Amino acid sequence: MLPVLFKYGSLTIYAWGFTLSLAILLGTLLAVRLAGRIEMNSEQILDLAIVLVVGGVVGARLFYVFVYEPERYLREPLQIFAIWKGGLVYYGALIGGFITGTWYVIRKKLPFWSLADLVSPSLALGYGIVRLGCFMNGCCYGKETGSFVGVIFQYIEGMPCTDLVPRYPTQLFSSVIGFLLFGILIFIWYNKKFDGQVFLLFLILYGISRSIIESFRENLIVFGNITVSQIVSAIIVLIALIFYRLRSRQKI
Repeated sequence: MLPVLFKYGSLTIYAWGFTLSLAILLGTLLAVRLAGRIEMNSEQILDLAIVLVVGGVVGARLFYVFVYEPERYLREPLQIFAIWKGGLVYYGALIGGFITGTWYVIRKKLPFWSLADLVSPSLALGYGIVRLGCFMNGCCYGKETGSFVGVIFQYIEGMPCTDLVPRYPTQLFSSVIGFLLFGILIFIWYNKKFDGQVFLLFLILYGISRSIIESFRENLIVFGNITVSQIVSAIIVLIALIFYRLRSRQKI
């Protein structure tokens, strides 16, 4: 819809990059604001935010490279670093951030479950914001549809589109889910029964909603009508349900 927000001379502000930056900023500010309730200082949260962002970007890129276009990047390995051309996957970001975040928490001997709960509302908020950038950029689009919700994308993957057919605006579906999750998780965070509840509910609710949205989205099919993201969603939801049950009984 609007891949470039602003351009002046050599300065170009891209919609997706802007929403990503906004998501990181607001998510970090939210986490800092909530940190006082678990006696964490802002410096620790800012350090953790940097670790999560780095791990998230690396994970998002590697997931795309090895799952979606491995043959291409085997031929052109230097293109792996060209992230400004697109090719980032949210599940890869989630997994990468989880790995680097866990490493940081263990290294600093910080409370894992409390911090996981702390960052979860920020993750949901950031997801809702970034998906608006996806909508403006024309990436992560849906399948063709003749329904009233169909949207004609002038741009696909940031490039002018010649195939002007209505598609499901799955980016907006995802954005609404992100903002709803943010509201739910904030409420639970202030009323949680055990450490880890917010984080595990985030994984469960996000995984279920993502799997549903995938039914309307153009994505990589791996088996029948099942996409990569639906498989990853199922695995994450299953693991999160097991840990939720164990945490609620304080067995781990």
